[in-house]
Amino acid sequence: MPAIGCIPPPSPLICRQTRLTRARPPDIRGRMPDGVASDTICRAADDATAADRLFAAVGELILSGAIEQGAKISEPDLAARFGTSRAPLREALRRLEERKLVTRIAHQGARVTRLCPERIAEIYQVREALEGIAAREAARHMPEAAIAELRRLLDLHEARVTAHDVYRQGSEDDDFHFRIIRGSGNQMLIRLLLDEYYLLIRLLRRKLSRPGGLAQRALVEHRRVLDAIAERDPELAEAMMRRHIAAAFDRLRQAMVVPNPAPRPRKEDKA
Repeated sequence: MPAIGCIPPPSPLICRQTRLTRARPPDIRGRMPDGVASDTICRAADDATAADRLFAAVGELILSGAIEQGAKISEPDLAARFGTSRAPLREALRRLEERKLVTRIAHQGARVTRLCPERIAEIYQVREALEGIAAREAARHMPEAAIAELRRLLDLHEARVTAHDVYRQGSEDDDFHFRIIRGSGNQMLIRLLLDEYYLLIRLLRRKLSRPGGLAQRALVEHRRVLDAIAERDPELAEAMMRRHIAAAFDRLRQAMVVPNPAPRPRKEDKA
């Protein structure tokens, strides 16, 4: 992630490549079509590249808790912080909204999504069903080399748990679930889970870690899922994954503190 307050501008090479791929071709005499200027195309390329970087940078601020759940997002503050214009920032926020990390409320602007207990329960219900399918399809389609890499990844995770007694996964290639979803080979499933829910799941992971015996238990469950995939047993792989997600939600629910509603005042208290 680029340092806060420093998003380097795209190189001239990137700008030139974008101009070649996005611009309408010149006519046979080498002239650009009417109304199309190369500097305009280059500026659009600059905005697109900056939006990519801002998407990653602002997303990481949210996932790390630097911008808390429910907090209002100030476009002027972020633009000043990263030294950028508003156009690429708005595009980055639009993409974060698509990934459900940002919510827009009428007349209130953009805010970081707040995950209430009811929303978390819905996410885990969807995860249990869809990741169960992903594990089943991975048992059918994941290449042997990918299974071997996944086993090495779990060995690395075990070393981290032993050293720190906390199970934290990184993003994408360091993520056991991410690899299984990708290994399912089902493109619709991949889009649903990785585009719709993956960042929300990472947001939950950052908020609630798995210390002590919970970390070891999660690691054992991961190995059971992988063993079923390696044995090419789709039904067992789905059952193990669903059981793992359900157990993870139970642990999460026990860790969450849900405040009791305030008692209503009695009639004599109003007097």
